[in-house]
Amino acid sequence: MYIAVVFLPLLGSIIAGLFGRVIGDRASQVVTCTGLGLSALCAALIFQTVAIDGHSVTVPLLTWIKSGGLDVSWALRFDTLTAVMLIVVTFVSFMVHVYSIGYMSHDHSIPRFMSYLSLFTFAMLMLVTADNLVQMFFGWEGVGVASYLLIGFWYHKPSACAAAIKAFVVNRVGDFGFALGIFGTFFLFGTVGFDDIFAAAPSKAQTIVHFFGCDVNAITIVSLLLFVGAMGKSAQLGLHTWLPDAMEGPTPVSALIHAATMVTAGVFMVSRMSPLFEQSETALAVVTIIGAATAFFAATVGCVQNDIKRVIAYSTCSQLGYMFFAIGVSAYPAAIFHLFTHAFFKALLFLGAGSVIHAMSDEQDIRKMGGIGKHIKVTCALMWIGSLALAGIPPFAGHYSKDAILSAAWASGSTSGHIAFFLGMGAAFMTAFYSWRLLILVFHGKPRADDHVMGHVHESPLVMIIPLLVLAVGAVLSGAVGHDMFVGEENHEFWRAAIAILPDHTALASVEHVPDWVEHGPLVLAVSGIALAYLLYVVFPAVPSFLATNLRGLYLFALNKWYFDELYDFLFVRPAFKIGRGFWQGGDGALIDGVGPDGVAAAAKDIGRRVALLQSGYLYHYAFAMLIGIVAIVSWYAFMAH
Repeated sequence: MYIAVVFLPLLGSIIAGLFGRVIGDRASQVVTCTGLGLSALCAALIFQTVAIDGHSVTVPLLTWIKSGGLDVSWALRFDTLTAVMLIVVTFVSFMVHVYSIGYMSHDHSIPRFMSYLSLFTFAMLMLVTADNLVQMFFGWEGVGVASYLLIGFWYHKPSACAAAIKAFVVNRVGDFGFALGIFGTFFLFGTVGFDDIFAAAPSKAQTIVHFFGCDVNAITIVSLLLFVGAMGKSAQLGLHTWLPDAMEGPTPVSALIHAATMVTAGVFMVSRMSPLFEQSETALAVVTIIGAATAFFAATVGCVQNDIKRVIAYSTCSQLGYMFFAIGVSAYPAAIFHLFTHAFFKALLFLGAGSVIHAMSDEQDIRKMGGIGKHIKVTCALMWIGSLALAGIPPFAGHYSKDAILSAAWASGSTSGHIAFFLGMGAAFMTAFYSWRLLILVFHGKPRADDHVMGHVHESPLVMIIPLLVLAVGAVLSGAVGHDMFVGEENHEFWRAAIAILPDHTALASVEHVPDWVEHGPLVLAVSGIALAYLLYVVFPAVPSFLATNLRGLYLFALNKWYFDELYDFLFVRPAFKIGRGFWQGGDGALIDGVGPDGVAAAAKDIGRRVALLQSGYLYHYAFAMLIGIVAIVSWYAFMAH
């Protein structure tokens, strides 16, 4: 069971990838879906055994690396944190696999797509079951490679290829920080095994190292380097630019990347390393501020996006910010709780968006939709459920986890926690606003598409609707069902030793004592955001255009994503291309090739051309040359004799 949950998706990926042309499209879908279904069943059994019954398990497989003091075993670690992630990853991935049967039915490379999906899931499962940092890095990089393959799946589209490369390169920046963090951890602790690191962390809390000319706390440096890796994978402010472009992949890919797998890897990794982060107040403060800034930034951008998938993508970025500032105030259970609930309603929203795109003949611009709710009533209702959960309206799942995070941020009592609270409240208002802006522009009002498109609007097939219905159940119930276990009265027994929180970090324990306005503020702001969207897009539909025209600078600032892409293009991309062209044209072309192979070839060619001029074909030319030669030889002998 413990081995099967990880390796069944890999088996399905290998069969579909290597033998897909032999067994055909349908068999490839059956093999991969069956593998994920069985893996999800194993995950449920493991959750009962490990998280509910409290029997943590480590399954040793083999010795991977043994060199000097470095001893890396390959083992599968199953504790409560892993069990929760297994449920999220396998369950959502299984729904995505099933949904893909309908969504990708007309594609010409179905076995390849299903193989990539299963490979992606396997890499994420390897990451969450890792027993040491090097093993985690294997899964970490596996997720990166699989995301590159999936985002660029439609490689005939230049935009998809560019998005895949961008995701890969931006993540390499974060991964370099993660690798340095692993090196630093081994330098500090002499091991990369989690149990040994966690046991030694308190004794290393005051260790000072000389770093870039300064004496700094060693654990702070290591924690910040690890967090850089998390920033890349989880698209935090600064390393977030790949996330919206990842929408170039098929919609099931967007759901898998943004809901349950790749973007949650950073949240999981920092939570796994909680015994380390707890020893550094500086690192926690940095995590809090970056997370809060990301939540606010992404919400502002989501308010003005017009691509249905990009609106939901920036929503993902914003919700990840919530998870990180929860971690920053030591409310790790609240962060994982939001990760858990978010997986259901965000997968529901992305797959629902795919159903809309399917109905609208591949149209993604919400300005060209409208009035389609009466034609696709099931999809409309399910998107409403996902949006209610995202906005944090009770009794839907997002209400429980988001409120727990905001209350914990206030209850932390720290300056960074209070900053995160107010930025998070602003993001909560904007989240509700852009969610209802999307719903109104897509499903309600007058149709803005042409008659040809509207004539073909239709509900998705049952194979696409069933996963949406299942995810909708999670979006409704997961918050209420999981509240007591994750952040309520039972949380200490539930988490046991999976997460470490120092006794003086009492944010989560103090949630019950926050003022009423803190407790009820998120709901008031969410309802206000919904009301504002209704006023602007139903009652006074001319106002948004008026505001965009009269506040054009602010509008363009948000529409162009705070100009991060343009800034990076100016600071990094253009100089890199300029340097590359210089090395190519001046170094490689002019110097190396010009003097080397090309230069030698050109010289030989020139000499040959000149020698060829002597071969005229006239006898008197050759006789004259012989005469000149004889004169030269006689002259040389005469000169030497003299």
